Amino acid sequence: MLVVVGGLAAAGIGTWKSAAETGPGLIRVTGTQTKYMRADLGTPGTSPGDSEFVRQAIFNRRITPQAIGRSELVCTFTFGNQRACRGTYFLPRGKIMVAGSISNREIYELAVVGGTGLYNNARGTFTATRTALRPRREFLIFRLAG
Repeated sequence: MLVVVGGLAAAGIGTWKSAAETGPGLIRVTGTQTKYMRADLGTPGTSPGDSEFVRQAIFNRRITPQAIGRSELVCTFTFGNQRACRGTYFLPRGKIMVAGSISNREIYELAVVGGTGLYNNARGTFTATRTALRPRREFLIFRLAG
C-alpha cells in the first residue's frame, strides 16, 4: 500500500512541470512579410488606438528554401510611433509568443513570454532587424533562457 501511494506521489510531481521543454538556445531565422494591414481609427494619420497587422513567412534557408512556418504580429499605437505589440511565431515544433513595446520596425526587441510544444513556457528575448524593404525581410533571433 505504501509503495502505491509513493508511486502516485512521484507521478504527480513529475506532471507539475513549470520549466520550458527546451533549455537555453538560440534560433536564427528570417521572415518575409506576406501581408500588412493598418486600421486608422479616430484622427486621420497615426494616433492612439490605430493598429497594424503583419504576417510573415518564416525561413531557415540553411535547411530548406521552403517556408518552415509563419508569424502574426499585432501592434496598437499608443503615443507617437510607440506601439504595444504581441505576436506568435508558428515553427515546426511549436509556437513562440512575444510581446512588448517598439517605436519602429527597423530594429526592435520584444520579450519571449511563452510558447507551446517544444517551446512550452519559453522565456527570453526576441530581436528583429530589417534587412530589405521590398519585399520587407527581417533577420529574427530568439534567445531562449530555458
